[in-house]
Amino acid sequence: MSRARTLVEVVAKALAELPQAVKVSETTRRDSELIELFTAPGDLGRMIGRRGRTAAALRTLASVAAEKEGFNVTVEFRDGSPDDGR
Repeated sequence: MSRARTLVEVVAKALAELPQAVKVSETTRRDSELIELFTAPGDLGRMIGRRGRTAAALRTLASVAAEKEGFNVTVEFRDGSPDDGR
């Protein structure tokens, strides 16, 4: 588990009304990593924030954490659970 994934998960659970519904998946390819953040349907707006400011801040924090480990990161926000077949 990378620092970036851990950071995204901790911040998302702190922001969410239903922290138990927050799930984070991580896929690594070469020197790049994809982090997908799944939330309860009502919490997606909290993760994105007004004009996307919260999402931008979370992506910046994840990028800094990933840079310390020597790779790039992309954070994507998803509505629902990872088992929804998306």
